[in-house]
Amino acid sequence: MESPDKQVVLSIQAGAGLSWALINAGDTVLAPSPISLQLSDGTVLGRNVKVKSANRSSMNTEFKAINYRKEMVSDNYNQLTITCKGDFGIIFRAYNDGVAYRFFSSKEGGIVITKEEANFNFKTDHKAWVPYVRDLREGDPFESAFEAMYDPISLSQFRADSLAILPLLVDLGNQKKAMLMETDLEDYPGMYYKINDPVKFGVHGIFPKYPLKERVGGFNNLNFMVDQRADFIAKTTAPRQFPWRIVFLSNNDKELADNDMVQRLAAPSRIADVSWIKPGKVAWDWWNDWNISHVDFRAGINTPTYKYYIDFASEYGVEYVVLDEGWYNGHDVMTTSDKIDLKEILDYAKNKHVDIILWAAWHEFNEVKEQAFAKYSEMGVRGFKLDFFDRDDQPAMHSCYELAEMAAGYKMILDYHGMKPSGIHRTWPNVLNFEGVKGMENVKWTTDNVPPYDVTLPFMRMMTGPMDYTPGAMRNVTKANFYPSNSMPMSQGTRVHQLAMYVVFEAPLQMMADNPTAYRKESECARFIAKTPTVFDQTVVCDAKVSECIAIARRKGDDWYVGAMTNWDSRSLTIDLSFLPEGKYNAVIFSDGVNADRDATDYKREIKMVSNIDEIEINLAPGGGWAARFEKL
Repeated sequence: MESPDKQVVLSIQAGAGLSWALINAGDTVLAPSPISLQLSDGTVLGRNVKVKSANRSSMNTEFKAINYRKEMVSDNYNQLTITCKGDFGIIFRAYNDGVAYRFFSSKEGGIVITKEEANFNFKTDHKAWVPYVRDLREGDPFESAFEAMYDPISLSQFRADSLAILPLLVDLGNQKKAMLMETDLEDYPGMYYKINDPVKFGVHGIFPKYPLKERVGGFNNLNFMVDQRADFIAKTTAPRQFPWRIVFLSNNDKELADNDMVQRLAAPSRIADVSWIKPGKVAWDWWNDWNISHVDFRAGINTPTYKYYIDFASEYGVEYVVLDEGWYNGHDVMTTSDKIDLKEILDYAKNKHVDIILWAAWHEFNEVKEQAFAKYSEMGVRGFKLDFFDRDDQPAMHSCYELAEMAAGYKMILDYHGMKPSGIHRTWPNVLNFEGVKGMENVKWTTDNVPPYDVTLPFMRMMTGPMDYTPGAMRNVTKANFYPSNSMPMSQGTRVHQLAMYVVFEAPLQMMADNPTAYRKESECARFIAKTPTVFDQTVVCDAKVSECIAIARRKGDDWYVGAMTNWDSRSLTIDLSFLPEGKYNAVIFSDGVNADRDATDYKREIKMVSNIDEIEINLAPGGGWAARFEKL
């Protein structure tokens, strides 16, 4: 089968086995790659295949996205649905910019899947960006926070003893790239991958086994650890469809930074009226260690401190304040800590037109979910930040969907941490953000090389869904001057590098990580951040090179926002303003200061009149950035 433009070709072989191969513009991307599902009764869906029918169809439409980087998403593909004897089948889709497949089963009753075979056999030894599984919980390779730096290596250099998490980005040469992703993981485990064989330059999927015995443990007893796993990966009812396996294809890095495959393939929204789902900024307490100053009370987890955060949010137009770890009593989500008066905080916030989000550990919340949603929604809480999932086996993924549906019933929003996105944010758009990224919290305790990571994320992790990176540091330092600090954390790179993140990084629920005292001292920057939307109507990638730089323009209404970031290399870029409609625009511009390579807080703010015939030459310091708001006159 071919894509609508006939450049992408899928070759499917069904006989003794089931495999597929992928060609793009005449070049082989994937050699024949076997795929199958093995059931507990020994049946292998994908062996000795007997095809009953092969039906072709096409689609060329668009749909309205909810809380996304663009208002409308095109959906143009050719589809082949192969139905086989044995009550199963497989669906292939070919887009102009990628392909996807998924199994389906029409068996009645329950089925148990012992193994899924998912192979991606690249033709040659390409360079890849590999996010190895790191930071394991008690050594279990399937229990981690899905936070990983990217190792740029050849496929043949993939460590044979290691697992990696999706997505995987592969450089095909001549600016072309392929990215492996997945979506629609409802009631099914997530996919990891390992090297197939260095000679074949391929990877194959690995799936966490179904947990049989669980216990409280991990970090500060906040995890739900698996002590014993079954010999199968999923038990499920049929008929049903299984997750999509995706290969996105780009001709250049600009295309890579604006792909819609996860949105296209995820199940549509199950919330009829989404008007109550409010994206926005969040004044966050934990990263800055509640370390406010110039007040006449002791700062910390207490009512006066949260009133201070609420005052700031109200003054700057920030929609939310989150009460992070410490607001409830020990491990009991239903009992408020005696350090705070939650009702007083909620009443105060309501009078200030600020909404409150509460943090909770997943397993602690999950034990009392119905009671917790009922109690706190009645009190006026608008949502929960659920943390320490740190698993994506079948029960964990089932819980993600169950909690999202239950929260929607109470008109509450969610932010999932210790979990990477997998399309649920389209299906249940009240899930506004996910962590699954080695974000700003890590600078409190590590010396990771951050700016190159920052300009890799927009081409990989961010393309799978929203990203709770938690930007906004006001203490910014050069590479040489950085050191980890828990109570006075700082960021690597310049001040404007941080400002640009609010345009570049997609997060319908976007944190402001520093404390209100710091933001009030840096009011120009704080007000720019607060005024930058978190969802947009249109996106244009101005410049892009994986791990080097990114420049993105986004429109909300009549106004445009541009963010540009670089790694540790200083560079000059040209921002072509031809994306602006006709007319004059008032441009509020933040650029790295002349001395930002010595003092990373150095920046310049200027206002100028521009139009769509203009170009702006920008200079980015090492670890630098550029950010602007273009207001239609």
